[in-house]
Amino acid sequence: MRRIVYVNGSFVPEDQALISVFDRGFIFGDGVYEVVPVINGNLVDKQYFQERLDRSLKELSIAWPCSPQEYLQVMQTLVEKNQLQEGIVYSQVTRGVADRDFTFPSDTAPSFVAFTSVMALLDNPLKAPGIAVITTEDLRWKRRDIKSVNLLGQVLAKQDAVSKGGKEGWMVEDGFITEGVSSTAYIVKEGTVITRPLSNSILPGIRRRTLLEIAKECGIKVDERAFSIEEALEADEAFISSATTLALGVVSIDGRAIGSGKPGPVTQRLRELYTARVIKEAQDC
Repeated sequence: MRRIVYVNGSFVPEDQALISVFDRGFIFGDGVYEVVPVINGNLVDKQYFQERLDRSLKELSIAWPCSPQEYLQVMQTLVEKNQLQEGIVYSQVTRGVADRDFTFPSDTAPSFVAFTSVMALLDNPLKAPGIAVITTEDLRWKRRDIKSVNLLGQVLAKQDAVSKGGKEGWMVEDGFITEGVSSTAYIVKEGTVITRPLSNSILPGIRRRTLLEIAKECGIKVDERAFSIEEALEADEAFISSATTLALGVVSIDGRAIGSGKPGPVTQRLRELYTARVIKEAQDC
């Protein structure tokens, strides 16, 4: 079955999907995106993703391409048309099509595209062994809190990490970890989860938001502060979170084992609790 994608009001086979060469997302990276998990054929974390998308659009003065409810319906329709049971829906909104000019066009409608991808989220083969992380310089712009399609800094950082044997990179600025290339970064020390506080320096991760809520509910202490590379290397545990990894243990950083060299008990508990939460959300849809 050919994958069906969505392009500006139409559901079409992926090999027939076209966007204009004048789309400002293509020319300037002038747009935002979201990645939403799909569990048992249903979108999960829907409210938080819509809130973050709304904030990103407002920060860039881009209008919603349709109502939030219609946006959700497009995504769920894609899930159904592609018979997706587990994976993600990627969606992107750009400022639209206009002749190349740095200033915002005054009469351009936003562009909206979306597609699905099959992924093993609940039974990720990396959940048991964990992953290796490589630290890499943070080369990004200063508004990292906006989920912008400007991802060249992350592309370079991910390639650097993978070329050195890592599955993920942890970006470093002034000696402190900002976040993962495509994830939020955490360490655990003496049972306390430590992760950088929200600011313009990091993306407000949806899994971060959910995991910190879960931690509070079950009595796991959380310390929102910056941590250094040295502190990370001495941590009892480390982990990442994202739409595609949920919560995933980090077992080494720059070739040095973290804790026991296996995903730790706090990491495993948070993953189990998050998994139970999204399974229930999918069942209640």
